[in-house]
Amino acid sequence: MATQHPSPPSSISSKGRAEHIEAGKEDRLTSATYNAEVDTSEVDERKLLRKLDLALIPWLSFLYLLSFLDRTSIGNAKLYGLEADLHITDQQYLIALTIFFFSYSIFEVPSNVFLKRLRPSIWLSLLMLLWGIMMTVQGLVHNYGGLLGMRWMLGTFEAGLFPGVNYYLSCWYKRSEFGIRAAVFFSAATVSGAFGGLLAAAISNMEGVGGKAAWSWIFILEGLVTVAAGAASFWIIQDFPDNAKFLTEAERAVVIRRLQGDDQFSAAGEKLKMKYIWKSLTDWKTWLAMVLYMGADGPLYAFSLFLPSIINEVGYKATPANLLTVPVYVLACIVTCLVGYFADRYGNRGYFNLGCLCVAAAGYIILIASRNAALSYFAVFLAACGIYPAIPNTIAWVSNNVEGSYKRSVTLAMTISFGNINGAVSSNVYRAIDKPWYTLGHGIVLLYIGLGIIATIAMFFSLRAENARRDNGERDEVIEGVTGPKAEVLEKNGRFATVDDAKREKGDEWSGYRYTL
Repeated sequence: MATQHPSPPSSISSKGRAEHIEAGKEDRLTSATYNAEVDTSEVDERKLLRKLDLALIPWLSFLYLLSFLDRTSIGNAKLYGLEADLHITDQQYLIALTIFFFSYSIFEVPSNVFLKRLRPSIWLSLLMLLWGIMMTVQGLVHNYGGLLGMRWMLGTFEAGLFPGVNYYLSCWYKRSEFGIRAAVFFSAATVSGAFGGLLAAAISNMEGVGGKAAWSWIFILEGLVTVAAGAASFWIIQDFPDNAKFLTEAERAVVIRRLQGDDQFSAAGEKLKMKYIWKSLTDWKTWLAMVLYMGADGPLYAFSLFLPSIINEVGYKATPANLLTVPVYVLACIVTCLVGYFADRYGNRGYFNLGCLCVAAAGYIILIASRNAALSYFAVFLAACGIYPAIPNTIAWVSNNVEGSYKRSVTLAMTISFGNINGAVSSNVYRAIDKPWYTLGHGIVLLYIGLGIIATIAMFFSLRAENARRDNGERDEVIEGVTGPKAEVLEKNGRFATVDDAKREKGDEWSGYRYTL
């Protein structure tokens, strides 16, 4: 009985640490190979990666574009008489925004568990079909109660898409490849912001058609497009790598072997056990990630829901205000993709997160201080270029540091769910009595960003300290049949028959696993 590999002394030299890390790499290479009998020599890995990108990213991004468009289009509809026609007050309008986030947050964790248990092609498509119906019916409501009911149902069915797709993509790509894909997927939110403004301006010309107001047609037409996309998704969305029909057997083997070589030991499949969910609930990273994501997600919803109103109140009419949101979102889309690309290439996601949040903070400081329309418009560019890239970068950072397919699905869902419940707060911070400069709302958003900055710094230094402990051998397990020092001391880290057993049981807590900074 002994440790997995000899523990170096506390005063380990640089050479000793390098040898220790190399030993961990050798352990990873000795892992059981998925479908070892399958010949993969004919598979070109670069071509396979392009094949995955084309099969997965475009359609999923389009679905998220529709999702974000559907949830935020109420901000555009407000400019075309929604409140007056439904006879609701500003406070009731804010409650209608808020109720969406309660159902949206409640159903995210169970949805991710269902996604793992069921086929993505069925679960995600069904959710989209149902929320498309809710969106369409939202355009037919005649009173405040009807609007509240539809917003609740819209949140219920939309809940599974964003955490589900991020988890789903993490099951296909290596940790160093996931960030740019998450960024491209999330950039659909910025595109939806730009497209939403243009679409609302165009649909406003349907005022009075069929006896319906312009705001009603915004909901109806966007909802019908979502219904059609949901129906098509049953045939377009692919399932998990081990049973994806668009890949050959050799290609499936390569995909899973790549993931296993990247310390995703559960890539070949994992049975649902309550202990995996419990591991997520008791992991300190989960709770810190929730605060970290809150620091970006709270500002995101405040920004997306109220940008047309902010621009409108500083001197621009309804249609020009919607159109002026377009360049803001276009620039945010470009910056989001660039941050995703460079974070994948150079690592250090913590630094990128910190930089994004600082840019966002600068934008809101200007918004608080400004009493000039042009300066405030410039500030929203800064805010967008800080908030939007921080979202997928945070998701990628959290995903990179959680191993175990069920644990990762729950951790991502909890992180995103907690961030989204803060949409209920940010939906209420831009009050009519504070217009046109909305100082209180901007101040609360700035507070959120400050919490995100603090959590980013705490996460970075905590992960770095844990990696150092593993480099020093403090987390080594005891492996049966291997001799070495300190076996009794390291019993607390677990005793396993093989290194593979240690990897499967401990996930990211395994001593050879290194966290992404």
